[in-house]
Amino acid sequence: MKAIAVNPATKQLELVEHEPPRLQSPTDVRVRILEVGVCGTDREICAFQYGTAPAGSPHLVIGHEALGEVVEIGSAVKRVRPGDLVVPMVRRPCPHDTCNACAVERQDFCYTGDFSERGIQSLHGFMTEQIVDDERYMNVVPRSLRDVAVLVEPLTIAEKALEQIWQVQQRLPWSCPVATERERGSCHQAVVLGAGPVGLLGAMALRVHGFATWIYSREPAPNPKSEIAEAIGAHYVSAESTSIPDLASEIDGIDVVYEATGASAVAFEMMQAIGPNAVFVFTGVPGRRGPIEIDTDLLMRNLVLRNQMVFGTVNAGREAFEAAIRDLETFSARWPEALRALITGRFPLDAHRELLIGAPTGIKNVLSFDGMNR
Repeated sequence: MKAIAVNPATKQLELVEHEPPRLQSPTDVRVRILEVGVCGTDREICAFQYGTAPAGSPHLVIGHEALGEVVEIGSAVKRVRPGDLVVPMVRRPCPHDTCNACAVERQDFCYTGDFSERGIQSLHGFMTEQIVDDERYMNVVPRSLRDVAVLVEPLTIAEKALEQIWQVQQRLPWSCPVATERERGSCHQAVVLGAGPVGLLGAMALRVHGFATWIYSREPAPNPKSEIAEAIGAHYVSAESTSIPDLASEIDGIDVVYEATGASAVAFEMMQAIGPNAVFVFTGVPGRRGPIEIDTDLLMRNLVLRNQMVFGTVNAGREAFEAAIRDLETFSARWPEALRALITGRFPLDAHRELLIGAPTGIKNVLSFDGMNR
């Protein structure tokens, strides 16, 4: 079967042939891959900034944003059945007994750093026709979400962030007194930095949970991203016409910043503008660039005197996947056209080089494996 892989030794992106996988354990599941989203991580691996092949393999099959269909299950499988649509999780636990997080299947908080990740670190990914994995890493998706379910994994980034926001903000009187459980953020204001797929999905999640939401991005409006923002009831602000201090003055009290750009200069400038008791969430990983100047004294004063919280989040556990599936159903019911507009296009395998090493285009591009190896 075909797979898209990188060869770290030769620094080549390749279309390789793999043996079809077989069940090795009673709890294994064989999945026919339908779609795989292309993201910045894939492009960085294809630029050989990182990415580790499995032991004994000259190449790493990439891809971690997948939607598949279960075609075979082991004798002890209980969570899924043939015909189910599933989104697989990405990270696998480290082997150390001393890691409390991995011991309770919260490898997204692994203490040792010796975890493995499908398509990224030491495990082959999902840009291939079929995979086999343990059932505990499968998340069943309703058939009604077939055309958008490939967005589940990138949405888990926002879901995990929201989960942590509710937890850390219990330290102070922050809950909205008149809000429903579903819209706990209804008295709060949020800024999303960046209008890529992670940013736009984060904005949708914030809107569903009641936050008044501003999306701050480089491109001037109108554009496809600003149209999505308008459709979901968010405010789109272009960095070309509005500075961060002006944006902060317009909002008059920023409670949450959801950073989805990987641009540290923008992020730390925005951090100076957040309000009392605010939360700043980092999701982006900056590339290696030159140093930037920041007023560290001001940042430290604000963090202390305004009771602010800053945290970073990466990868996700099962709760975030389940929350993403629920919220995706809500997005689909509330903003069906805007949700579908996040996927710029679906492309065959022979377009993989352009998507992975060509100039980035659109919002979310998807490689389609549907119809192969049925």
